[in-house]
Amino acid sequence: MTTLAFDRDFDAVPGEAAQISPLVRRVLCANPSPFTFKGTSSFIVGKGQVAIIDPGPLDEAHLAALTHAVRGETVTHILITHSHADHSPLAARLQELTGAVTVGYGQIAATATAGLDASTDHSFAPDQRMAHGDTLTGPGWTLQALFTPGHMSNHLCFASPEEQALFTGDHVMSWATSVVAPPNGNMGHYMASLRALLSRDDAVYLPAHGPSRPNPKAWLQSLITHREQREAAILACINQGHRSISAIVAQIYPGLDPKLHAAAGLSTQAHVQHLVEQGLVAANVLTKGF
Repeated sequence: MTTLAFDRDFDAVPGEAAQISPLVRRVLCANPSPFTFKGTSSFIVGKGQVAIIDPGPLDEAHLAALTHAVRGETVTHILITHSHADHSPLAARLQELTGAVTVGYGQIAATATAGLDASTDHSFAPDQRMAHGDTLTGPGWTLQALFTPGHMSNHLCFASPEEQALFTGDHVMSWATSVVAPPNGNMGHYMASLRALLSRDDAVYLPAHGPSRPNPKAWLQSLITHREQREAAILACINQGHRSISAIVAQIYPGLDPKLHAAAGLSTQAHVQHLVEQGLVAANVLTKGF
């Protein structure tokens, strides 16, 4: 199994607007957890007339920090990478205060929630939908949407050609791998979305959690290889007679923090579904989940 060189060196201070490049400021929300690391990063793009990417959870202190950071400026757009509850709920409150247009891929289909999918913000419906390749512009800045489903079915990344940067949301992070949680997460789509980024020449990835990743192509390839090896290990477990998600998790995630067992189980389930889609295992191969 490829050993991933995670980067957890992230000293951002919640509530402070940090200028991380000529066009980009980052404001960290104080919502740390095993899944958000030290919190959700909201990004302010531009000067004077700006866009805000991923306003974050419904948190009044973070709302105050964002509005303070853009005092004297006009927020024209609020962009959402995807509608998990740590990314999109604050958009409505921010829109009330700024009058900005909310932008995203679209509202997800009404599906039964399970596991981590229960954290979905089903109320999010953007004023303006962006499809793959669509662009928004402001004074001195451009943001182009890249459709990257997998972590969630409505996930977008946003490319800034001026900065050679890609705002990756939860699609690619430096501090951890992205959780792919059925029913809304899909491992086949996720792998295809990772591979689609290989043809790009972004200089830096700016994820919504944790530190940025400069020179990201090698990291991207490592993530793809890691997922491929993980799927091969799961297939080997099934071929060895393991017939439950919990048995597979115990085999391939030795020493895992118990707090992350549910997330590992959901990612394992997503891998099994991908194996089924590829015709490598039978649809009913598992007798039970956890």
